[in-house]
Amino acid sequence: MDEQIIHLHRSAPAKPPVGAPCNGCGVCCAVSTCPVARLRFLRAAGPCPALAWSAEQGRYLCGLLQSPGRYFAWLPRRAEDIARRLLSRWIAAGVGCDCDVEVGNQH
Repeated sequence: MDEQIIHLHRSAPAKPPVGAPCNGCGVCCAVSTCPVARLRFLRAAGPCPALAWSAEQGRYLCGLLQSPGRYFAWLPRRAEDIARRLLSRWIAAGVGCDCDVEVGNQH
């Protein structure tokens, strides 16, 4: 059994069960990178450099979705909305938790 220590914001919500709606816990992105981030950052292990804490929302957000131009400097500003839609589909944002990592001590 492999164990890994990940560091998340103390106010991050607890990881939901697999299949439940995403709540922005950040566990999945702290452990590994999604296919889009693997291409962008050339790494499979987490934490994802685009994992962004939102104090306002009290949850983690995907920086690739929130600010695609920040991570894809070549992307014209007028193309950011379509990039968000495409990236959202490619990473299955909003589909539900697909992270089967078992989390021990949370908080």
